[in-house]
Amino acid sequence: MTANPQHPSRSPLSFLRVNGLQVRAGARALSVALLLCLPVSGQVDTHTSPPAAPQPETHQDPLGRTTPRGTVLGFLLAGRSGDDELAARYLNTGLRGKPAADLAHQLFVVLDRRLPAKLHAISDKPEGSLSDPLRPDEELVGTVSGNSGNVDITLEQVNRGRGEPGAIWLFSSKTLDSIPDLYQEVNVISVEQVLPSFLVNHRFAGVPLFQLFAVLVGIPLFFLVTSWLDRLSGPLVGTWRRRLRKRPDLPDLAVLPIPVRFLLLAAIILWLLTKLNLPLLARQFWSSVASILTIAGCVWLAILINGRLEKHVSRFLPWRNLSGATLMLRFGRRLVDVLVVFVGLLVTLYHFGVNPTAALAGLGVGGIAVALAAQKTLENVIAGVSLIFDRAMSVGDMVKVGDTQGTVDDIGFRSTRLRTLDRTVVTVPNGQIAVLSLENFSVRDKFWLHPILSLRYSTTSPQMLDVLESIRRLLRENKSVEANSIRVRFLRFGSYSLDVEVFAYAKAYDWSQFLELQEGLLLGIMKCIESAGVQIALPSQSVFLASNSPATEPETHGMISTPALNDKTIEPTAI
Repeated sequence: MTANPQHPSRSPLSFLRVNGLQVRAGARALSVALLLCLPVSGQVDTHTSPPAAPQPETHQDPLGRTTPRGTVLGFLLAGRSGDDELAARYLNTGLRGKPAADLAHQLFVVLDRRLPAKLHAISDKPEGSLSDPLRPDEELVGTVSGNSGNVDITLEQVNRGRGEPGAIWLFSSKTLDSIPDLYQEVNVISVEQVLPSFLVNHRFAGVPLFQLFAVLVGIPLFFLVTSWLDRLSGPLVGTWRRRLRKRPDLPDLAVLPIPVRFLLLAAIILWLLTKLNLPLLARQFWSSVASILTIAGCVWLAILINGRLEKHVSRFLPWRNLSGATLMLRFGRRLVDVLVVFVGLLVTLYHFGVNPTAALAGLGVGGIAVALAAQKTLENVIAGVSLIFDRAMSVGDMVKVGDTQGTVDDIGFRSTRLRTLDRTVVTVPNGQIAVLSLENFSVRDKFWLHPILSLRYSTTSPQMLDVLESIRRLLRENKSVEANSIRVRFLRFGSYSLDVEVFAYAKAYDWSQFLELQEGLLLGIMKCIESAGVQIALPSQSVFLASNSPATEPETHGMISTPALNDKTIEPTAI
């Protein structure tokens, strides 16, 4: 109900006398309602409050004047209900009766029309915010602009008097001295007087119908119009973008995505609040709507930008052989998204007057408990992150982990899946991979060619030299064999053969190409051996047969010996 500055009017409810308990309950209800509609910007205490001294026992006041916020909310409740006599009890003035009620009415009109919607910044402690250590008994509510300058609306703490214990907060006498002049400057012609009376006087759940109409009709209509504009402007901007960059495959862009619409609507609401003369609670409500839209729009826009950034970075990963980091990139994106949402939630709680310190402390304790309960899981996750960052292996590599050998199918945060040569899948926890030896066959830059040739003992020295030289020539003529690594040597006299070592490194892209190259070289080595008239020795044993003689006894020397007519050497094949 809008007051007339020429005559301190009374509401039809003014004949009702609200007792102390009702006012206190109403003040609490109003404070809860205001906590649900807080502005984006609030009065920030830039002073460092000194440690508060121990306070005496707080005695409850029936009107809720024991805290600065209770005094302001109780006064606004009494002024809104039209009970100026009750509202006068929140003033520190020597006036009584009708002059005090008129002054209370004028103060309510000034606050209702000029006070910034920052009620959440008012302290809810009995000792106040102590923002000014030199004046601990004063509390700044806000600043009202006038023709002669800005006027601070302050509260001061006074003793109750009449033997009543404790102190209460009242509007200071210094502030009340400036109220009559400010009241004459207030323009009480507001938007409520232009709207139909049924939209202003009728309420639903305590909210005027015109505000519900603006929320339920105005906001959806705004999003409908901006959606049409986005659909019309998207193809036009997309066509211009494709022509400018000369890429016909580029898709159309969303000119007005939903988070941008949120921010645009919040900006329009804040602009209208500066142009329209709305009551304090209405300004508080719409400031809160703008706050929620701004926070939601910023969080949503940050998530969209994070997703675009992930797609942009992922395009370069395959070209840089970083495909194994794709999973880490996705995890980083999700982590940033959760962090952005968490920060948005903290900002929302702060603007709604909820202190997030206790919640953060509880979250820290809960995090420690979860970490202790999921110690093995966290160990595997950390090991998986280290594998991805170290690039020890990637999907498609042939690796050997402990006694398990196979191709990497997938690298997860908890485990890694290997496809064995038997085509089975073995899941190895990343924590085990971190402590076991990991051999990666796919990262070899060259392959080791190292056959050992076993030649018969019947091979002569010229034949051996011919074999060695022809194998060296074969390796040098092959361009896939590293020339500096070639080594062909007569190695040793073996148990049943003359051993020749072939040592060289071959250049190949993968294991299959190396096997093909090795096959050709081994066939060439066979030709070199055959052309020299030498044969490959097989594992064998020699049996010496000697005839019995009266002069000598058969000597076996650890070999099998049987009577025979003559000596003979037998080389059976050993299986």
